[in-house]
Amino acid sequence: MDVLTATATEEEAGTRLDRFLSERFDALSRSRAKALVKEGAAAMDGEVLIDPRAGVIAGAVYTLDVPDPVPATPEPEDIPLDILFEDADLIIVNKPADMAVHPAPGSWQSTLVNALLHHCDGELPGIGGVERPGIVHRLDKNTTGVMVVAKTEAAHAGLSALFATHDIKRAYLAMTRGAPRPLVGKVDAAIARSTADRKKMAVMRNPDSGAGRHAVTHYKAVETFGLRDKGAGVPAAALIECRLETGRTHQIRVHMGHIGAPLIGDPVYGKNRGISAYGSGEAFIKATSAARKFPRQALHAAVLGFVHPVTGLDLRFEAPLPDDMAGLLDQLRKMPRTG
Repeated sequence: MDVLTATATEEEAGTRLDRFLSERFDALSRSRAKALVKEGAAAMDGEVLIDPRAGVIAGAVYTLDVPDPVPATPEPEDIPLDILFEDADLIIVNKPADMAVHPAPGSWQSTLVNALLHHCDGELPGIGGVERPGIVHRLDKNTTGVMVVAKTEAAHAGLSALFATHDIKRAYLAMTRGAPRPLVGKVDAAIARSTADRKKMAVMRNPDSGAGRHAVTHYKAVETFGLRDKGAGVPAAALIECRLETGRTHQIRVHMGHIGAPLIGDPVYGKNRGISAYGSGEAFIKATSAARKFPRQALHAAVLGFVHPVTGLDLRFEAPLPDDMAGLLDQLRKMPRTG
């Protein structure tokens, strides 16, 4: 157990206790300080305090007993990771498909958290008092690409703040059935849990209802492929880039489906897994077959950029398309644009 000590100055007089403690001790988030105070871990001149709202007194000596982190519930597992960057505070990984981020029903093992607990053995000082990696954002189990994970409480608090204020640069690559119209645009549509299927998210039909959470996706078609109908000039598929202003559950999948360009392979937000196309020949057959058999939503987190919450350095990471999406892209590019 660590005992942290600080003497309040005249300028700090009247500051809330939890705020004072979190500002004095950089590795401590305000929510963690508040929880510890409520647990009776704080004292002023030796007298235990339990109200995190109490104003500090100038000249008083405050102590905080920070318990050693308890072992995390998930078990460490020796799972190879594609690590793009790592320092004492955070780790950047290129997550593969078929890997859930957190243990949950149906995926209790072989998750990113299990892998990180093994990789960071003995290097996690504790987040929220628990020896665990700090997950500040997620990718769906079958979405690939760049993720940042905090290793310390200071990094966890800083990254959480960056995501809350949308000061994170994120770019995704996706392959869609058909192409969005227009080819460059923005989807500004609130998202909430579907009333018809609680496992799905959905765009709110009444934007003035106040339900749902604000969600904005900027998109552009990077390439288009084939034709949906003879002579119609409508692409059969597209490679699109999406940049997020917000980070809602399934946001890209929901928004692209909402504008009529669901992701290839998406079993939840697309009526069919493959593409509707017009044509013939070997290249056409191979392309349409590859799209129909694609085993997951064709979505990849390609770029992640942010200011390091501890060092202040500008960081930017890119992950190339995984092999399955690269193979699908190669087949789509060979698709003829005429019958």
